[in-house]
Amino acid sequence: MDYDAIILGAGGAGLLAAATAGQAGARICVIDHADKPGKKIPISGGGRCNFTNRETEPACFLSENPHFAKSALSRYTQWDFLALVEQHGIAWHEKTLGQLFCDGSARQIVDMLLSECQRGDVEIRLSTDIGEIGHADGRFRVGNATAPQLVIATGGPSIPKMGATGKAYEIARRFGLNVVTPRPALVPLTLGPDEMLFREISGVSCPAVARAGDTAFEEAALFTHKGLSGPAILQISSYWKPGETIALTLIADAAAMLRAAKRRMPRAHMKAALAERLPNRLAEALAARIDIARELGNIADAELDHAAETLTRLTFRPTGTEGYAKAEVTAGGIDTAELSSKTMEARRVPGLYAIGEAVDVTGWLGGYNFQWAWSSGVAAGRAIAARTG
Repeated sequence: MDYDAIILGAGGAGLLAAATAGQAGARICVIDHADKPGKKIPISGGGRCNFTNRETEPACFLSENPHFAKSALSRYTQWDFLALVEQHGIAWHEKTLGQLFCDGSARQIVDMLLSECQRGDVEIRLSTDIGEIGHADGRFRVGNATAPQLVIATGGPSIPKMGATGKAYEIARRFGLNVVTPRPALVPLTLGPDEMLFREISGVSCPAVARAGDTAFEEAALFTHKGLSGPAILQISSYWKPGETIALTLIADAAAMLRAAKRRMPRAHMKAALAERLPNRLAEALAARIDIARELGNIADAELDHAAETLTRLTFRPTGTEGYAKAEVTAGGIDTAELSSKTMEARRVPGLYAIGEAVDVTGWLGGYNFQWAWSSGVAAGRAIAARTG
């Protein structure tokens, strides 16, 4: 069973790479151990698939080499993918911060990719174990399939209940490629017993600015029974390093707000002032942490300013993350130094490519990781077609 390329993984990146190469005339075989193609796509975006982001640019991605993603992202943009979505008649809408979703089901994106693969006469083998990969005389062998080109598109280990594994890294190491240590990203953070006060307000959410080092994101933060979650926390988790603190700004103008509350309602207590801007349960928990029992009118402005620091920089030292089971993506992966940024081909192993989440390129929350899947997949698909032609 000879092909021009074998693609390992029938996720978003693998399917679009297959369709791109197949429609250009290459004979493509996609192999996946899952029983359905694009298995992670239907659960994304609350079932509506946040398929890209209008604001996509290289600065929205993490990597040991922050410049690596520029080529692929510029050669197949969010507008190119949106055009494909519209070509298939898929209705879409924009939510906050440039996030684009299907009006209907995320399944529409899977069906679109399969339709594109069908146009390219792509063979898709599901429920098929990859097993050992052979490589001799310039050809790769997977089962009874052989080809001069092989694409690693098996993703990362995030969401293992969907069948995700670290297979990509095993294959990369088999061919001598370096792997940047993988870690869960876009993942909730856990807190220790010293933060039990905040575990008691599990389910409370509020707008916040989350900071780790010099990086900050302004979105909602959610207090959970294990620690912290919500979009702001998921974003900052990709930048947080074990042992570091994170800080939340809950009320940016807290000092001015407390002084104004003191003038307006001098007989009120701290909780009442905080409840004007924060959910009641959070206001109560913060008032307990600030621990000033006197009426506002009896608190000196300097003491109010000191209390305000808790609201402008509420610090936590997470004990860790909730791991790959709750991580939306995996940071780290196949080292970009091993790959061509234009074609995604391994520099030292001709005909071997790596795309999507398998690579050390990780996007922000909000459709960026899907766009990386599309852009890197098309880059490899075009390269395969060019070599085949």
